[in-house]
Amino acid sequence: MKNNLINTPIKITKRAINKIKCLIIKKNNKKIKFRIFIIGGGCNGFKYEFILDKKINKKDIIIKLLEFSIIIDPISIQYLFGSIIDYIENIEGSKFIVRNPKAKTTCNCGFSFDI
Repeated sequence: MKNNLINTPIKITKRAINKIKCLIIKKNNKKIKFRIFIIGGGCNGFKYEFILDKKINKKDIIIKLLEFSIIIDPISIQYLFGSIIDYIENIEGSKFIVRNPKAKTTCNCGFSFDI
């Protein structure tokens, strides 16, 4: 690991990895995976979503890390490729954020973007 990032189609910071591990441990289910996907909506056209999911679809991309796996559908990976997933906690709250090099515009909340 260099620069605290995992080398995959998307980069994941240690803070995000630690938070995902905590969320999965709380569920106490080894079949749980962390799913990242994109849907239409938000201020700028697309929105990032994060859920814990047991289901893996046939065409899903699975990124296996040491303690858990991340699932991304084939449409979302096109938009996420090269992004950095981080987790922040501050006065505004706590959330996963995506630094996406493909995003032309993003909104202040960090969840919405346009390509």
